[in-house]
Amino acid sequence: MTKDIKLIALDMDGTLLKDNQDVSEPTKEVIKKALAKGIHVLLSTGRSIDTCYPYAEALNLSSYLITANGGEIYTMEKELLDQHLLPTETIENMWNLGQETGVDMWMIATDGVYRNDSPPQNLSDHQWLKFGCNTTDQNKLDFMIKELSHMEGLELTNSLPTNIEANPAGVSKAAALQFVCKRIGITMAEIMAVGDSLNDIKMIQEAGVGVAMGNAQEAIKNVADFVTDTNNNDGVAKAIEHFAL
Repeated sequence: MTKDIKLIALDMDGTLLKDNQDVSEPTKEVIKKALAKGIHVLLSTGRSIDTCYPYAEALNLSSYLITANGGEIYTMEKELLDQHLLPTETIENMWNLGQETGVDMWMIATDGVYRNDSPPQNLSDHQWLKFGCNTTDQNKLDFMIKELSHMEGLELTNSLPTNIEANPAGVSKAAALQFVCKRIGITMAEIMAVGDSLNDIKMIQEAGVGVAMGNAQEAIKNVADFVTDTNNNDGVAKAIEHFAL
């Protein structure tokens, strides 16, 4: 069922990566075949540049990198092409709320990732891209979602059912892919996007072929054109074989 796919956008956690954080050998092989066929393959992730670049390098990707849910777009030469920052005041409000609520937190700045156990000395010394918090306590999670939804200027998603992520309003992996499309000279109809969580939903909906992982959240499976196998069972490789090779 090969389609005219010119770009493959892959989420990382729960998608490209197995639970042990490795890329399976069959997946590496299929990505290599797609690259040899002239198809752009890029990572479209909630991660920071530092935590996704080594994977892109190991896979010999040569296109673009969408990081922080679309908060930044890079070339593989680490040239920054696009960036969307959160106001320091907003980050401070979210950090304080998370501390009061008692959830695990991480914040992606342009100079790295900061967590509960490694908070920045001074929030205003950094430029902020994304806020995230995680908890298995559903009441705490519901409270954080409710409070964050009242804050202005935020785009809320998740990368797991147990977390919530906040970017500047309008920032998404889909918007970042539209930016990349213009640079390459292709359309969203020529993209295959693969993911498992709410931060993938827009790119899956807007891509020509939207693929949900077998381990994806139900909302993602509901909007996808196709549901592939799980991340631990070569789901990405099977989807690429099915649609692009």
